[in-house]
Amino acid sequence: MALYEQIRRAHEREGLSVRELARRFRVHRRDVRQALASAVPPERKRPERSAPILDAWKPTIDGWLLADRLAPRKQRHTARRVWQRLIDEHQAQVGESTVRRYVAEVRRRMDVPLVEVMVPQQHRLGAEAEVDFGTAGVILAGVPVEVSMFVMRLSASGRGYVRAYLNECQEVFLDGHVRGFEHFGGVPERIRYDNLKAAVERVLKGRDRVESDRFVALRSHYGFDSFFCHPGLKGSHEKGGVEGEVGRFRRRHMVPVPDVASMAELNDLLAAGAARDDGRFIAQRRITVAEHFALEADTLRALPDAFDVSAVAAHRVDRKSRVSVRGCLYSVPAAHVGKRLDVRVGAETIDVYDGATVVAHHARSLKGDEVLALDHYLEVLAIKTGAFPGATALARARAGGQFGPAHERLWAEARRRLGDRDGTRALIEVLLLHRTIPADALIAGIQRALSAGSIDPAVIAIEARRAGEAPVATVVPIGDGLSRFDRPTPSIADYDQLLEAQ
Repeated sequence: MALYEQIRRAHEREGLSVRELARRFRVHRRDVRQALASAVPPERKRPERSAPILDAWKPTIDGWLLADRLAPRKQRHTARRVWQRLIDEHQAQVGESTVRRYVAEVRRRMDVPLVEVMVPQQHRLGAEAEVDFGTAGVILAGVPVEVSMFVMRLSASGRGYVRAYLNECQEVFLDGHVRGFEHFGGVPERIRYDNLKAAVERVLKGRDRVESDRFVALRSHYGFDSFFCHPGLKGSHEKGGVEGEVGRFRRRHMVPVPDVASMAELNDLLAAGAARDDGRFIAQRRITVAEHFALEADTLRALPDAFDVSAVAAHRVDRKSRVSVRGCLYSVPAAHVGKRLDVRVGAETIDVYDGATVVAHHARSLKGDEVLALDHYLEVLAIKTGAFPGATALARARAGGQFGPAHERLWAEARRRLGDRDGTRALIEVLLLHRTIPADALIAGIQRALSAGSIDPAVIAIEARRAGEAPVATVVPIGDGLSRFDRPTPSIADYDQLLEAQ
């Protein structure tokens, strides 16, 4: 194109002949004439190459490749296998490279995909929502973790609800629904799903599914209908709204990667992002998501009482005072070793019951973790004081901030004065006070006692209770501000006169 421009410009400005132009630009005179005739170079003519030997075998190759469409994907002809069959079965005298070129040409011709056309949809207010899970990377308490994001999106207004969890178990799936419905203040008529294990136990023919009992109970409680998409990529197009919402939300609100101290902080960040999204416009709509949702809110079904998503099962406490729940170990008070206790498993918490009494409460953790509370082992450590320095529960308490600098100072001072065994027992007596005295007050009591030179647990308890007492209100002098309300002292002299008259 640039060469043609130079030829045309030289001919116009300098009046050079075709022969002179050809000599200057070192091209054939035919090319000069083409440049002067049109500014656009003609397309190159590519001569068709004949393959006289292969032509006889082309129908055979076409038949083999056409039959491959009905064969298993991993048992179809490669170009080499086509060439080998031609040699072995038909004694064809043809080169492998020639066969390869033809096989590639046939496959391009046969595999021209039909362009899939997406049909625009219009959703009635309150009629439908879509649910899906997505994943995202976060820095949780300094550790890189991949979290699961539960996403529910109303199809009409496009308003979404997002919450992050550590896994995609059934309690999480159910809890996401409960929180999502509370976020919207109502329930849509129908919800679209892919074939999540939390809802579907087995995929049958067509759209028939064997659904889990807990999901059926949730659906019955809130009164919505479910619609399951086809498995695989084809089904993802049937709920494209939430599929796109997962990626959009992740790019919009989780880039750069969030660095949070807890899951609660992460979910507060996600909630703030969802609130900002209420002000955005979707596609060609002329009103914001929030304005559209204001129209849709009144069409949602009324919200019933919250559904209990937790599951209860009995678990035996092992010799290390732990129960194993969904691949994670959680501590309980040592007095319950060997017993079978009821464990209520929620989406984010684990509660252990002895009868009707909650004996342990933990935040739910990742599979393979060990969640230990130092308080559950204090009675045992008071006897086995040598196990205290290396106790895993102590390491967990230090990492979580429950065993802080004040406790370390007390322990060091107690061991210096009383020795390792008695000093550790004195510390454990103080740690037991956490069960009855608020942590802030007890830490203040430790600091006051150490400042006074005492490590006695009784002194620390007295100082802690004194620190936790409500301060007495100071007396504010009234001054002369109320003098205008003064009245003379009452007198009963008139009654004395009546007595004298009698």
